[in-house]
Amino acid sequence: MEPLDTFASPTASRPMLGLTVLVVEDSLYASEALRLLCLRSGARIRRADCLKSARRHLQVYRPSVAVVDLGLPDGSGAELIRELTRGGPKLGVVAAMSGDPGTEEIAREAGAQCFFAKPLTSLGAFQREILALMPPEYRVSGPRPVGTDPIEPDPVAYKDDMAHAAELLEEAAGTEMLAYLGQFLRGVAHCAGDEELMAAAAELDRKREAEEPLRSELAALAGLLQRRVGQRLAI
Repeated sequence: MEPLDTFASPTASRPMLGLTVLVVEDSLYASEALRLLCLRSGARIRRADCLKSARRHLQVYRPSVAVVDLGLPDGSGAELIRELTRGGPKLGVVAAMSGDPGTEEIAREAGAQCFFAKPLTSLGAFQREILALMPPEYRVSGPRPVGTDPIEPDPVAYKDDMAHAAELLEEAAGTEMLAYLGQFLRGVAHCAGDEELMAAAAELDRKREAEEPLRSELAALAGLLQRRVGQRLAI
């Protein structure tokens, strides 16, 4: 783990000052929420959007905290969590994150010390979970103010996720890519409260798993994504 920056010691209002958080997350919208949480906590943030990128980051530097999404384009985040907790120098905190609460057991078995269910919008919950697992020298004693307003990511990040999903849909040539796309869309739509898109992604997953024809579902999904990309504020 990176030593605490002695020129940036934690304060009551910024209790994570001096810490670096590696966020491994493929959704820009979910990443934006974490960026705001870290910013308001005083922590530096770096982002990787896949396992390969995260491993490249970790060859260069060692963050204080890693927050790893379980559903990534090139594999399960549980793989990275195992690597971070069972081999080599350990980080201060390795946390898992997912829009599917049923995956918490998988994350814990892989070695995650805490689990965040998406959408993660509570500054207090974020700080409390991370700081409780840090060594004593990383904590500020006594009461500290915590904002109660939920974190609200920039809706433009959601539009960018929709544009990315539309590109994936055009390129999808097999069930593996469609499986990832369904997972990605369900997670992002869940974070944004987009029930229409959640339902469309769930129906795509259902028919794909049942090996039923997907033409109408793919066309409907393409239309939904196009409408969201065409709107500056998608939610």
